[in-house]
Amino acid sequence: MKTIRLIYPQWQGANIARWIPEIPADEASRGYYLGSMLLAYLAPETTCETFTVPVSTDISNREETDGVLDRDIIIKQTKAALDTLAIANPDKVVTLGGECSVSVPVFSFLASKYQDDVAIVWIDAHPDITQPGDDYNGYHAMALAGCMGRGDEKLMSLLPAQVSSDRICLAGLRECEYPYIEKRVDDWGLTHFSPEQLSADSKPVTDWLRNTGASKVMIHFDMDVMDPSDILAAVADGPDGGLKLTEVVRLINDIANEKELVALTVAEPMPRLAIRLKAMLANLPLMK
Repeated sequence: MKTIRLIYPQWQGANIARWIPEIPADEASRGYYLGSMLLAYLAPETTCETFTVPVSTDISNREETDGVLDRDIIIKQTKAALDTLAIANPDKVVTLGGECSVSVPVFSFLASKYQDDVAIVWIDAHPDITQPGDDYNGYHAMALAGCMGRGDEKLMSLLPAQVSSDRICLAGLRECEYPYIEKRVDDWGLTHFSPEQLSADSKPVTDWLRNTGASKVMIHFDMDVMDPSDILAAVADGPDGGLKLTEVVRLINDIANEKELVALTVAEPMPRLAIRLKAMLANLPLMK
């Protein structure tokens, strides 16, 4: 079984600068790029092949197309990710992002490989099932919908496979942003568990996973699922609940012990301190 590590610093799917006012807007917008690079630096050394998806850092002209911010750039980078996966042809993928949409080409590629024998556990504070034309235009909020083949037609046409909603579980969900998103979770038949349901043990998710009949699982771990009062690693900075770091680690390991783990994505690290230190260094003499 061939495992690869994929460094995928895509940031264009997010529209987040307004939520991080202490950082200059352009640097906040590109924060997930630096976050991905830091994850790659901090991750344990591996004997697996490592690939990096080429991602532009140009922020000079951000445009919305058909309800998706920076859609044409995201299309280009999605193609690059899929080309990388096609050439490497892995059986398992560890993805270090980047905003949440980095899971979309990876999960689609593996869903094509494993057909109807794979499930998704989406560990996230949000359901990520926004659609083009909704109130928020960031593709990262459309990521799980994309894994189901629901979304922008041009982006969806690139993907080799999709996963049905009965094979998807939302773990740690605590914010649906808008009432119509909450209704969509139910209308699409998505199983979901709150942080409170998972704080003591992982049984709700592992029981659900056992009942899917799939032998393999893909895990998406958005760092905003964690309680900011325990660890501030994502955009959200208020003490508004969420899973503790130790609870997330336990949950992921319990899932991996229940089914064969074929994909693990770590997404949306927002390194506020590192961004501010980077800006400080850029303003010191003799640095350039």
